[in-house]
Amino acid sequence: MDKYRCIICDYVYDPAQGDPGNGIAPGTSFEDIPDDWCCPLCGVDKSNFEPA
Repeated sequence: MDKYRCIICDYVYDPAQGDPGNGIAPGTSFEDIPDDWCCPLCGVDKSNFEPA
């Protein structure tokens, strides 16, 4: 599973860690995150992420 980077704030989503604070379990691929998920650092939507 690939990591994805927020183009606004450089937050890196790592599927191995997930985003448990926002309901995304470890092991969840970026593609499987709901479309309404937002960057936990700056709040932008998934469309602002690119492969890291």
